[in-house]
Amino acid sequence: MHIQDSHWQTAVAPAPAADGNGHAPAAVPGGTSRPAPLRVDAQRNLEHVLRAAREVFGELGYGAPMEDVARRARVGVGTVYRRFPSKDVLVRRIAAEETARLTEQARTALGQEEEPWSALSRFLRTSVASGAGRLLPPQVLRVGVEGDEPAEGPVPAAAEETAQEVREELRVPQQRAFGTGGLRVVGPRPVPVEEQDDDTGVAELLDVVGRLVARARAAGELRGDVTVADVLLVIATSAPSLPDPAQQEAASSRLLDILLEGLRPRSH
Repeated sequence: MHIQDSHWQTAVAPAPAADGNGHAPAAVPGGTSRPAPLRVDAQRNLEHVLRAAREVFGELGYGAPMEDVARRARVGVGTVYRRFPSKDVLVRRIAAEETARLTEQARTALGQEEEPWSALSRFLRTSVASGAGRLLPPQVLRVGVEGDEPAEGPVPAAAEETAQEVREELRVPQQRAFGTGGLRVVGPRPVPVEEQDDDTGVAELLDVVGRLVARARAAGELRGDVTVADVLLVIATSAPSLPDPAQQEAASSRLLDILLEGLRPRSH
């Protein structure tokens, strides 16, 4: 589906949105408005759409069409678009939820494991088991190309540099990895509030994972050239999608064991 440029402005800076049943938001004193509560069936449809989106994007990637999400949710594609005016909005919602989940898992590992390697490996195993790697925002998987040097100095500082690069990339429409149904935008545009929130969530994830990496590296239990992006890539790589749950769990566990060993210094 091709979306004209004029539709982009509607998607990123909409007027007060109707709810899932097409009802306008309720007016409140002072001329502002608040969303009307969703009816039970509309809330149920929203939950079905979000669950279906996680499944479809997890299996096929963020390039999967909205029609696939609608079919999996057993609703009409119009119902999906009433809640999410563009595919970009839906992708950001799913990616933000997974980013927050990974950040919480990293904080838990950091706070509950005293040994640096135990903390890092616990975070990786928990994240892979949850399947979050298949839904990581594409921008956080920034692996250096040939000729790049490993970041010097404290890892959290390097993570902040990566976060800044991600923030800049999110603001360049031509380079964004999130699909918009064929949309092409030329020229600058304002950064909506939801994208600013995305930036914050990604920065928090990179910061917490950066601390896990810094601790393990300082203890001599992590290769010196391993970056935060490498650790997140392990999560994404270790989450195969197989039809049989038992096979998927076994494959994920075996692959993660191999990748974890690859993160260790040769002398270990």
